[in-house]
Amino acid sequence: MSSAGRFAALDPLLPPPPGPFGPAKGGELLHATTASGQPVAGAAHRYRYGPDDTPLLWSAAEVWQLFPEPETPGTEGFDALLTALRSFLDTQRLGADSSCVVNWPSRDAEAVRAFLDHGLVPLAALAVRRPAPAEELETDLAIRLAGPEDFEAAMALCTATFDYTGLVAHRKREQTAELVRPAVRRALGEGMTWLADAGGEAVGLAQCAWVESAPGNEAAELLPPGRWGYVNNVVTAQGSRGGGVGRALMGRAHRELLSRGAAGTYLYYNPTNPLSSVFWHRQGYRPLWTSWEVHPAWALR
Repeated sequence: MSSAGRFAALDPLLPPPPGPFGPAKGGELLHATTASGQPVAGAAHRYRYGPDDTPLLWSAAEVWQLFPEPETPGTEGFDALLTALRSFLDTQRLGADSSCVVNWPSRDAEAVRAFLDHGLVPLAALAVRRPAPAEELETDLAIRLAGPEDFEAAMALCTATFDYTGLVAHRKREQTAELVRPAVRRALGEGMTWLADAGGEAVGLAQCAWVESAPGNEAAELLPPGRWGYVNNVVTAQGSRGGGVGRALMGRAHRELLSRGAAGTYLYYNPTNPLSSVFWHRQGYRPLWTSWEVHPAWALR
């Protein structure tokens, strides 16, 4: 079966693989042989981020990402490839702020077994929601578009997100507010952020954007073709959780995005987050890709 056919069999929403080792070119080529004698291959790429780089909000400062050959065969194939990666990492000088990452189709259960056996955990998932009627709720909340004048309220809500995810996913950075601030200012100027107001107090926020999946661009490596609504950040103030704020915000956001022709909506969430992992499934989202990680990188088994 071709790599495109294999991905389609795993999940009909997966786009065809862009190349022999995913989007990466070059990198450290890895070759191994399974116990049954089948060759497997992949590429390991290193990414480094400085103290002012936004990816530090969700990433280690040094990332070794494995791009497996799309035709890698099941548990045995991934076991051999991850063992080869482990041997390669033994030749590198790895710091404490490092990680090893593999992004792979969520429904490949045979690969999941190998990831778990080698110490990787699912820290992020790209989840999709196909066009569907948005939930209508009776609520006392006032939901409106946020603008630049809402910067302080939006900053407080967004930084609260990282206070919580710092406990259940990636560790919070000391410079979180500095890293978040430019993105919040930019988003508030784009007319795609909705604010939930209760009695004059901002109690929730939904920050969205448009992403075009077109042949040859980065989004097309992850999503079917079309104009997708990207749900970048949704947060409810701690004292208001469990009261329907998030549902009301997403009902509004889904209606707005679908009325403007979205092919669907997608987002990233932390499977280890006991709040978001339940919430997003109830909103109609399901995982398409899962990012498996181990921190530090030398902890890979």
